[in-house]
Amino acid sequence: MKRKTKLIHGGIPGDSHTGAVSVPVYQVSTYKQESIGVHQGYEYSRTGNPTRYALEELIKDLEEGERGFAFGSGMAAIHAVFTLFNSGDHVLLTDDVYGGTYRIFTKVLSRLGLESTFVDTTDAEAVKAAIQPNTRAIYIETPTNPLLKVTDIRAMADIAHERDLLVIVDNTFATPYWQNPLTLGADIVLHSATKYLGGHSDLVAGLAVVNSAKLADELHFIQNAVGAILGPQDSWLLIRGIKTLGLRMEAIERNARAIVDFLVQHDKVNKVHYPGLQQHPQHELASRQTEGYGGIISFDVGSNEAAELLLSKLHYFTLAESLGAVESLISVPARMTHASIPEERRAELGITPGLVRISVGIEDAEDLIDDLKAALAD
Repeated sequence: MKRKTKLIHGGIPGDSHTGAVSVPVYQVSTYKQESIGVHQGYEYSRTGNPTRYALEELIKDLEEGERGFAFGSGMAAIHAVFTLFNSGDHVLLTDDVYGGTYRIFTKVLSRLGLESTFVDTTDAEAVKAAIQPNTRAIYIETPTNPLLKVTDIRAMADIAHERDLLVIVDNTFATPYWQNPLTLGADIVLHSATKYLGGHSDLVAGLAVVNSAKLADELHFIQNAVGAILGPQDSWLLIRGIKTLGLRMEAIERNARAIVDFLVQHDKVNKVHYPGLQQHPQHELASRQTEGYGGIISFDVGSNEAAELLLSKLHYFTLAESLGAVESLISVPARMTHASIPEERRAELGITPGLVRISVGIEDAEDLIDDLKAALAD
């Protein structure tokens, strides 16, 4: 199947019992058993729910994996995946990961004995040098949040698998419509499905897909044991959102390219971060590794004061956390999504007080550009 067709017909596209073309919302906690241990595949909705299963089958097909899992949030999915490891194990992570990922490693998982090192995963030699005897995985966010750095997934997989390590990829920004990490050698792919997959700012969810039956069994055990599952109503909403993912991603990228063209020529914009720009350090890699460059743009206006002034004048960009919605969102990462990262660390990474991140929506590009033009004017 082609990509748009798979979004509609992947997974379980309807209800075989009634002929309904939409998977029903199975709002149920438990299931009747014919006798002890004899049932129709479901016992208790923490372990499995038909609506959630339909979503998990859909994301499995979209990412071309062995099995999919749906969680109550992106962070719940990340936590579940890293519960695969043991106290004393070590993980390498992309240096400018999402602030919540940084927080869970440095403030939560560290208390349980899971060690971590943050490294520039665009530099293969730096990654090799950072591997320790107790390293068990390489965690990649690509493109990164908010600097849009691109890591070579296949190169990381080669490095990892030579040393019997797992490769875990956060694919939230690219989505399975533009990028499939498992086909490039990754072992586990993660999504904050709150973002592009849901697409309408109306749910919070996380997804994971694994590439082997062994990892599937291990992660299902954790999902069931810990119980941070996605409910049936949000599972249904997410299935509905995914059906239009292709149309939305194509419209968003068209808008993003037009906005980037405007920003790179504006004298009040110091620097623009976008993988579709030829001057982006990993532009060639992004062109090979993905089918599209996405809808996230970061640009620097020089100071916190300039960023605040810009935000105060906008009309069509909503100042809000999150991204990937049909409406355009704007944020200042240093004070919002990445505020949990220490100031000195943000400075090292280039997450400056004047860095602004746009999540481009599906409005008319001309309106969005006019909004930015007026807000950047004297």
